[in-house]
Amino acid sequence: MISVASAGFIAELESAIEGGSPPRRAQMLRQLTQLLLSSANRLDERQMAVFDDVLIRLIERVETTMLAQFSTTLSTTLGDMTAAPKRTVRRLASHEDAAVAAPILLKSEALSESGLIEIASHAGQRHLLAMAGRRSLSEATTDAILKRGDTIVCRALATNAGARFSDQGYSTLIANAGRDDDIADALVVRSDVPVKMLHALLSGATEPVRTRLLKVAAPELRETIQTVIESIAAQPSARPPEPVDYSEAKSRVLALSQGGKLNDSAVNRLAVYHQRAHVVAALSLLADTPIDTIAPLMEQRDCCGLVVACRASRLNWQTTLSIVNNRGHTPALSQQELEQGKELFESLSLSVAQRTIRFGSVREFAKPGPTGNEFAVASAPQ
Repeated sequence: MISVASAGFIAELESAIEGGSPPRRAQMLRQLTQLLLSSANRLDERQMAVFDDVLIRLIERVETTMLAQFSTTLSTTLGDMTAAPKRTVRRLASHEDAAVAAPILLKSEALSESGLIEIASHAGQRHLLAMAGRRSLSEATTDAILKRGDTIVCRALATNAGARFSDQGYSTLIANAGRDDDIADALVVRSDVPVKMLHALLSGATEPVRTRLLKVAAPELRETIQTVIESIAAQPSARPPEPVDYSEAKSRVLALSQGGKLNDSAVNRLAVYHQRAHVVAALSLLADTPIDTIAPLMEQRDCCGLVVACRASRLNWQTTLSIVNNRGHTPALSQQELEQGKELFESLSLSVAQRTIRFGSVREFAKPGPTGNEFAVASAPQ
């Protein structure tokens, strides 16, 4: 039980917070932290709620460096607490500064599922990575993390045996596995992957990749994976897609060009209304590049080639973004991938983009960076 003096101290803190100077508030936070840690295992629910309320008021009025110190101290003792100031933990864990939102806070059992989902909706990649390492994660939580997580976060989730995934979650992991071998390998080690998801993973893999996955798979899954591979091989080859007739699209964009109206506004409108053939024809005309060069770029998972083509067409970033987001047949890109695309766009000069799209290889602009999911701009073709 908190002593009368300690209870009086908390009451004094509440009245002093509003008028205290920054150094005084920092001192109060240190004193309150010491009192909390010394009394934590003797506090009942009502008393912990008092601490929680005062801490919430106080942490909103102290400097980030002081918050980071408090967060570190609290993090090291959470495991020894029979209870914890839940609102305070959630507030610190959702802090935009990663030094305050210590990984152990994001893994704390004091965070509810709704709290985790709320944090995942706006947190940075370091926050998401820490959350991905929690002992257990529900389908709803992994869905929220995967919605904004980069390749490293997806990899951490795929290797977390305590994480559970919805069909949408597995689909997102499989999409990322197409460009990250570690994610693919992690999926075939999991015993909880549904057969239909293994089928989706293996259907999009090359023969060498299927062989590797069969080799690294969990022993109890190898027979299932072998059966899936055989069923895929037994399926009749898919009919090649019908060739697209670009004649009408070429005529329309040519008319717009001759009328001086083939500009950002017109191309943006074509993209928004999902007129893919017209967008391809417009980029072909504006970049002075064959349609056969432009069309495949609309199908690629990443957007680097399309970004080069748009830059070579003298389009602005907003129009480029509209084209990238309205391709229709490819999975939506994460916010980080879009930001990397913008970085690539802004780093390209018009002459380099035009030379690359006409004479070089746009894939040179998509070499994997350190994380396997970053643009690393290559030297321009000469």
